[in-house]
Amino acid sequence: MEGFRKRQDTKLVFKKLKQDYVLYIFIGILILWYFIFQYLPMGGLLLAFKDYDPSKGIMGSDFIGASKFYDLMFGNFASQFWRAFRNTFQISVYNLVFGFPFPIILAILFSEVGNDIYRKVVQTVSYLPHFISEVTITGLVIFLVYKSTTSTGVIAHMLYVLKIIPEDVKILDSPEYFKPLYIITGLWKESGYSSIVYFAAVMGVSPVMYEALKVDGGSKFQEVRYVTLPSIAPMITVMLIMKIGSMLNVGYERIILLYNNKTYETADIISSFIYRIGVENGNTSLGTASGMFNAILGFVLVIGANFIGRKVSNTSLW
Repeated sequence: MEGFRKRQDTKLVFKKLKQDYVLYIFIGILILWYFIFQYLPMGGLLLAFKDYDPSKGIMGSDFIGASKFYDLMFGNFASQFWRAFRNTFQISVYNLVFGFPFPIILAILFSEVGNDIYRKVVQTVSYLPHFISEVTITGLVIFLVYKSTTSTGVIAHMLYVLKIIPEDVKILDSPEYFKPLYIITGLWKESGYSSIVYFAAVMGVSPVMYEALKVDGGSKFQEVRYVTLPSIAPMITVMLIMKIGSMLNVGYERIILLYNNKTYETADIISSFIYRIGVENGNTSLGTASGMFNAILGFVLVIGANFIGRKVSNTSLW
């Protein structure tokens, strides 16, 4: 009897697999992609502990322990590394302070637009920069703020006319203007697309709660404060934890396209440092050690943010 039940259960499992085989194929492709591109490359972390020689390969290269980490933090590259770490942390904090709330505000504003056609048009326009490549976006930014003896970008000219910055300043060559330029470019490119998840959460709030507040004489501001924000707070908490976990993963593409020798002081980050040391100079082991250090800090940040989120609001990723 027991054997018969097992055979029936096995047939039922195969029947279910046959019915939904397309879904399982898609799941299998996703798992395969993660395994190939996310897990297999972890073997390269061994480079951080070896004196890598391409002729010997990763396994054949000499094991040197944590000496690359020492060189990175206290050796010849220490000044460059800590400058890159400081800039990465500062840009990450600015991204969190300005970049995280902006999509939430944008989503709430979208939800208050009564005309559906107008709202969809505005939303579509705000999403578009996300789908444009970093090269194109950065090229457009450079065109708008560039200044030479023969021409001046539109944005740069406006800033000069409004006397926000001195006329003799070249924005792209001034270290003090690099971080604001980077943050504003990021807001323009990603805020609209990032607002989608918050907009969906706002539209999922029960209309009954808004009606109850209106009966009590509540204003629009009070609707947002006492109904909208508390209702989407779990979503905000989860997204905040994920944002904190990726704080130090500042993309190098926009940085490399925007910075130059004159702006290294404020523009050089860990990703661009890894590119310059590991790829351009061929010091693969040192670049890997720098990337591993960055990843460990990111892991600590996401664990800490998840713990705080669970304690404060009972919402967490796990």
